[in-house]
Amino acid sequence: MKKILLIIALTIPALYLTYEIVFIQNVNDPIKHIYTFTGVSTIVLILSSILISPLKKFINFMKYRKIIGLFGFFYAFLHFLNFIVLDAELSLAFIISETIKKPFIYLGFFSFLILLYMAVTSTKKLYKEYMKFHKLVYVSVIAFFIHTIMAQKSIVLIDAIFIIIIVIVGIIKLFQYKNIFIKN
Repeated sequence: MKKILLIIALTIPALYLTYEIVFIQNVNDPIKHIYTFTGVSTIVLILSSILISPLKKFINFMKYRKIIGLFGFFYAFLHFLNFIVLDAELSLAFIISETIKKPFIYLGFFSFLILLYMAVTSTKKLYKEYMKFHKLVYVSVIAFFIHTIMAQKSIVLIDAIFIIIIVIVGIIKLFQYKNIFIKN
């Protein structure tokens, strides 16, 4: 029951975005708004899924990590579709042209491919075989932030907060790995 409630809660932002764009129509640039909304949703959910592991001693949400991570991928997929369908209008020439003019697109696509790989290998059977590669999520997060900063051409307050969270998680993970190697 709790997982169903979590799925409903994680779907609400997408439904709200759809409602906001289709019915309220108070957004000046819907494509840019979708980029921002889905990008922020992606990073919040991916960072949340990453934070679950170091915080499990205090509060154990490990059984929800996969759902949160998959919804992070879902919002990344919406971000990607926004570029391909709404912005590029399925024009390969536009996609190539924009990618050449705006190299941050490479980083976004690279980050997306890592999340895609993680989503595909998140089944019980495949996860056991490929779980060591799921650490690539950290590479994805770093690529995503460089992508975001290059796209915005600045660092806003929310970016600074996310960067601080990433650094803290990185330090926690380094201590965890250091303790594993010292014990062995």
